[in-house]
Amino acid sequence: MSEHTSFNPDDLNFDELQLDQFEPELEAKPVAEPEMPSRDLNFFKRIPVTVTLEVASTEISLGDLMQAGEGCVIELDKLNGEPLDVKVNGSLMGHAEVVVVNDKYGLRLVDVVDSPFHSVGS
Repeated sequence: MSEHTSFNPDDLNFDELQLDQFEPELEAKPVAEPEMPSRDLNFFKRIPVTVTLEVASTEISLGDLMQAGEGCVIELDKLNGEPLDVKVNGSLMGHAEVVVVNDKYGLRLVDVVDSPFHSVGS
């Protein structure tokens, strides 16, 4: 038969514990990150992106859209004369107005929203 001994907290005696017998832990010193060479960002400047000029938009139910026919007008969310949204790969870059140059549409940037594009290549 095995005897079970129960734990008695009074048996612990921390008064006799000699802490100086343990080696002190080394202080954690910050590890210096290896210096990274500066990178030439010209590679990124050559990556093609899609620029889109979005006139306006609206939400409409599929049922209403299916009832639309020739001559039907669907109201959009921008007023005449308001700057249009310029999007790069679907993300808002800024606002612009439409211009015509040599019989082709173009855009004149009115403002650029705060975006990661500002810091790239600066």
